[in-house]
Amino acid sequence: MSRAKLLRFVIFCHRWLGVTWCVLFALWFMSGIAMMYWGYPGVEQPDRLRRAAALDASQIRVSPQDAYASLNRTEPPDQVQLAIFNGRPAYRFRTGRVQSLVYADDGQPQTEISRELGERIAAAWTGQSAGSGKFERTMTEVDQWTVGGPGRALWPLLKYSWPNGEEVYVSTVSGDVVQYTTRGSRMAAYFSAIPHWLYFTPLRKNGVLWRQIVIWASGIGIAISLLGIVVGIWVYSPRKRYRSPKGSSSFPYTGQKRWHAIFGLMIGLVTCTWALSGFLSMSPFDRLTEGPGTAFRLASALRGGRFQLAAFAAKDPRQALRQDVADLQVKELEFTVFAGEPVYLATEAPERSRVIPVHYESAAFFDPDIVATVLARASRPSELVEARLVDKYEAYYVDRHHELPLPALFVRLNDADRSTYYIDLRTARIVQAYSARSRWNRWLYHGLHSFDLPWLYRYRPLWDIFVLVLLLGGTTLSVTAVTIGWQLLRNKVRFARGSS
Repeated sequence: MSRAKLLRFVIFCHRWLGVTWCVLFALWFMSGIAMMYWGYPGVEQPDRLRRAAALDASQIRVSPQDAYASLNRTEPPDQVQLAIFNGRPAYRFRTGRVQSLVYADDGQPQTEISRELGERIAAAWTGQSAGSGKFERTMTEVDQWTVGGPGRALWPLLKYSWPNGEEVYVSTVSGDVVQYTTRGSRMAAYFSAIPHWLYFTPLRKNGVLWRQIVIWASGIGIAISLLGIVVGIWVYSPRKRYRSPKGSSSFPYTGQKRWHAIFGLMIGLVTCTWALSGFLSMSPFDRLTEGPGTAFRLASALRGGRFQLAAFAAKDPRQALRQDVADLQVKELEFTVFAGEPVYLATEAPERSRVIPVHYESAAFFDPDIVATVLARASRPSELVEARLVDKYEAYYVDRHHELPLPALFVRLNDADRSTYYIDLRTARIVQAYSARSRWNRWLYHGLHSFDLPWLYRYRPLWDIFVLVLLLGGTTLSVTAVTIGWQLLRNKVRFARGSS
């Protein structure tokens, strides 16, 4: 194939692939601008804590052992939490996938989440009166705001709405608020996450089909971008050898095609990397997202043994709340184990918590030296070759919204995976883990897609300006492609009509 024929073939492929995909590219870029500040509405742990009432030790009259005995279960619980539910302190027991609620003031189990109870829960969440809300329906099928979750184990859901646009979804299994939207958050999602993630209900509820469409759409986007870069470099003339109505030109095009070629050379590589990182967001290559093989073993070592409810008898929840957390309005008291020792985690907010060992003095954080010692012992025959305190975000531990916990402990092993871990010192849990392969994914996905570089985040609005300029450039490139595609199709239709 001659050079000229090859160029014509590349242009043909880029042109017609662009015609079919240009609207989607424009949609991705424009919604990406909105995604910088708005996303898909959801309920996270910080939201729950912010809206929850504080525990009162004087209202806790039933021990966790007696509360669990009222359920007549033979197997021990895997997890236990104490928090306010329906205005009363209640233990939440989890055994496998089964959740149970028992009130801590009278020891009575909560066996059913009725419409009336769901309405009180939803009203408490919104801060409005229950009588002013409206019961919408019992949901057994997803809608636009539940299509990505919660898990099916929490269904059916009870949906309530208020005149100001607030909508609350309550699980009939756990009694938790599992989704919450406002008129503003729904509107923002229609301009941001829904078009950006292709979260349209008929498509998204078929998870397998949705995943395949996103993978193929972004994969074809990579091909279009690469072909466009090849064409742009191929036809570009630094010496301006092309003639145009206004004189010499570096491109053999005029009008929208010329602008498309200019912006293609300016922003084409970024367009390609965004399509690539979007492709990788669906984890098409398992090896790139595969975490270190020692992760489960180290996580188990941090717990150090099976959870035993009887181990908390030496310091019951009332004592823990009265003696150790005078400076906190504790909203959640979690029963857990660290290195085999029973421990309470008392939390008011993600950044305000306290570690309360049953047999030792309380502290704001787990001791990093003890955490490192536990991990070093568990990592054998590999060695722990580095352990350091992380008190600000860094290259592999960064969050634009500042939700990743600080301080954290970083540890590195010399195992085959070259494993690295970040451990939250408020909970002694692994919050991020990397192998040699997943470190590549961190840069190819997060680095290229969000430009989540610590120095950019640290000096905002530098990040905002940088990303916004790139997105506006991509939007302009896509709009010129839409215009060219429309003109091409219109001319083809006119030609077909004229020849018939």
